[in-house]
Amino acid sequence: MKLYRLTPLLLCLPTPLLAEPIDRDNALKLPDTLISANRQVEDRTQSSAANTVFTRDDIDRLQPSSVTDLLTRVPGVQVSRTGGRGSLPGIYIRGTKSAQSLVLVDGVRIANTSSGDSGLQFLNIDQIERVEVLRGSRSAIYGSDAIGGVIQIFTRRASKPGLQPRLHLGAGSNQTWQRDVGLSGGSDQTRFNLAAGLEESAGINATRESFPANADHDTYRNKSLSLNLSHVASDSLELGLKLLDSWGRSEYDNLFGDGSQPYTDFNVSSLGTYADAQLSEAWHSRLELSHSENRDTKRDSLQPGGSEFNTYRDAINWQNDLSLNERSNLLLGGDWYQDRLHTSSPLNEDSRWNRAAFVQHRYKGETFSTEVGVRRDQNQQFGSQNSWSASLTLPVSTSNDLLLSYSEGLRAPTFNDLYYPDFSNPELKPERSKSYELQWRSQLSESTRLETSLYRTDLRNAIVYGTNYIPHNVGSARINGFEASLHQHWFGWQSTLGLSLIDPRDRDSGHTLERRARRTLSLDLDRQFDRLGLGASWQAVSSSYADPENHRRLSGYGLFGLRSSWTLSREIRLELKAENLLNKAYSRAQYSYAGGFADYREEGRTWLLGITWTPAL
Repeated sequence: MKLYRLTPLLLCLPTPLLAEPIDRDNALKLPDTLISANRQVEDRTQSSAANTVFTRDDIDRLQPSSVTDLLTRVPGVQVSRTGGRGSLPGIYIRGTKSAQSLVLVDGVRIANTSSGDSGLQFLNIDQIERVEVLRGSRSAIYGSDAIGGVIQIFTRRASKPGLQPRLHLGAGSNQTWQRDVGLSGGSDQTRFNLAAGLEESAGINATRESFPANADHDTYRNKSLSLNLSHVASDSLELGLKLLDSWGRSEYDNLFGDGSQPYTDFNVSSLGTYADAQLSEAWHSRLELSHSENRDTKRDSLQPGGSEFNTYRDAINWQNDLSLNERSNLLLGGDWYQDRLHTSSPLNEDSRWNRAAFVQHRYKGETFSTEVGVRRDQNQQFGSQNSWSASLTLPVSTSNDLLLSYSEGLRAPTFNDLYYPDFSNPELKPERSKSYELQWRSQLSESTRLETSLYRTDLRNAIVYGTNYIPHNVGSARINGFEASLHQHWFGWQSTLGLSLIDPRDRDSGHTLERRARRTLSLDLDRQFDRLGLGASWQAVSSSYADPENHRRLSGYGLFGLRSSWTLSREIRLELKAENLLNKAYSRAQYSYAGGFADYREEGRTWLLGITWTPAL
């Protein structure tokens, strides 16, 4: 059942009688604000979390093909894809794996509880207003999964009253077609954004060395729908609804035998409603109710039937922000969610609940600032777990800050980890982490800002898969790292440079964790010449290992791309970009088949031409 059919039910759920809520819709359009770190609007430079923010203006300027393409620009984040559009990506934040980082859409968890994958590759970039990436554990606020960091996607918002329609069409390499339509607007009290999209691609042959049946291109088709609605009921109360639904088909290759043409029918969706208000001058409260689904059905064009892995989550979040005085505030909240799993291969357990309470105190003084928080999670399967965090900010000068922080992380094993027949381990323990970080943030000049982080993360009971594909807890893993981000405006050019150096190791074996490159570098340059915009991107990634034993090496690579935009009129904008312009052959992952091991093939040189029409009504 599509989630938008549940909309009337959620709107009827009870909400508290609350009273000048913070205008999040406007805050989401600002580059210097942050919401994800503490679930409240704050100045980005004042947050204790190392963070990167992409606004809609950034997305339009950079012209990324997907959310995962955008994430490759974040220092400390690596993306390991297994082919072209729609292929399964690994997201590694500060050396942690995909399941160790929390992914949210408008505050709603979207990762499935069977594998831990979030389906980020299926989200339509045209329907996204903002992306926030937090690097470092935030389990003291969010609980399970937020060991490596948090990625939050915000769907598009209306920019002003009235009606603003938009239409985007794109065509490019590998028979790629994009069609997106949207309508936003409203009044001073009510704002909405409704959008629909269709993306199709003939894809590439990602596994050329495998079985003859895999010699075809892996096609991809994605339909998407999003809705965001907010209503200011009074001077002190705002109500809202948010919906995101993506569904379609993604083909892939069968690596375990010949004579099949497998594909995945996918559906990633989230629906939530909220009440946001100011109960008094010192008390702000927000209540959210949500439902998310991550459905995955494996099928074969040559065979009937399919294999289902469908997960469902219901959640309630309540947060209260109390201003104790002009220098101190207190954050109090509670979370509850229940996960349910439906598969064609029944598991021993198919549901579990988690409830939690958290508290955080923040103090901002002239000579130092502090943040101390703790969260207690009660899980139906694993009992109680506490997660602590603390930070100290020292303003060295008016333009330089030093931050010292400590944080603990938590991740519960997935249902597949625990119960999947013949490939699971019901004795697994939850993963735990401790992280230590030193940040230096400097406004070197009016046009130059430098942010650096030096960190260490110790993982205990880290879950890894051996050669028999059965998960087990390793004694510990250790990740040391350094990140730097430099933002510069000079002679009309805007540049962003990101650097990451990491040393991620299994401390029992001494081996480097698989698919983690030790060095990454990214650079974006952009300039606007009246109606013409020009930009270039360069990304360099060092070699990594494809296996836990460090026997198979993945070569490093460098990618270069160009982009341009031309505003023909106030209503029409043309865009053209070329990625991997030097046609570099590279891979971010390997697969095994009857003939041995081979690299997953990534897309070579590609281009995309787009036109956006925003008629004035």
